[in-house]
Amino acid sequence: MARVELRQLRYFVAVAEELNFGRAAERLLIAGPSLSQQIKALERDLGVRLFDRDRRSVSLTPAGAALLPHTRALLERAEDLAGRARRLAGSQPVRLGYVNWLPPDMAARTAAVAQLHVDAWVAPSHTQAARVADGSLDLAVCWVRVEDLGRLGLRARLIGADRLYAVAKGPDTGDVAARDVDVLVDDDTTSWSSWNGYAEELAQATGARPVRISDGGVTGPAFFDHVRRGRRPVLNSPKGQTAQLPPDLVRREVVAPEVYWTWSLVRRAGEDRGAVLATAEALCEGVSDLGIRAPAAWLPAGDPHSAPRARSSG
Repeated sequence: MARVELRQLRYFVAVAEELNFGRAAERLLIAGPSLSQQIKALERDLGVRLFDRDRRSVSLTPAGAALLPHTRALLERAEDLAGRARRLAGSQPVRLGYVNWLPPDMAARTAAVAQLHVDAWVAPSHTQAARVADGSLDLAVCWVRVEDLGRLGLRARLIGADRLYAVAKGPDTGDVAARDVDVLVDDDTTSWSSWNGYAEELAQATGARPVRISDGGVTGPAFFDHVRRGRRPVLNSPKGQTAQLPPDLVRREVVAPEVYWTWSLVRRAGEDRGAVLATAEALCEGVSDLGIRAPAAWLPAGDPHSAPRARSSG
């Protein structure tokens, strides 16, 4: 079997369909004796006779008839593989930026449609959205508002969502109402513009208490220090969702309402390149509402995926 070539399998299918070596040779644009030799070589390598033939007729043997549909299917798969390879070879790379989260199955989703290059510059949401708008990136996974989409000429599709929780001192791991948590707002608006806007709107909508900081403590060790110094649970940011908690702190689910942060896949509104559009479709295909439209869920009013209507568009 290691010596069997796709070319020989194509010859087999042609002869099986024509049941005439002369007509098959003309169709394949090769000499009749060469076709006959290749079929004999294929039969030898497979270990079965594919055709009964004499000077007047050609017919499939039972083995040939049984192998024919499998051979056609194999050739179709080979053509599909070649087509996918041609599309990848001829397509321009698609540049994707992100903040701190990417779909775990991103490579598998996009392998067949584009050469996806993940940009090494991990930047805040507002920066990545602006880079898509100015053409530095083709796509970005970030947090955006409806007003950002309109101002920058972007389109957004839901690609992910985090339900935010609170981190607290003490042994109590029970649910905590949103009005009873603190939410950190950092003075560094260059780095934390999106989070600050989100946090301030959350505080207005739910009664959570905004706490001004100036040390970058929205995430990382400084965040845990703020929890230790405060008296109330502190809302964890999307950048801290997977961080391991120190042993002296606990996680508490936020309720009334449940607080969500969405991740959008953004592209330019006038994007018409097939590789970019196909990549966006592959990344967002099958993404559900991820719980963000449940009655107990909260999103900022300007979120493009907020209920009662999803304002995102492909």
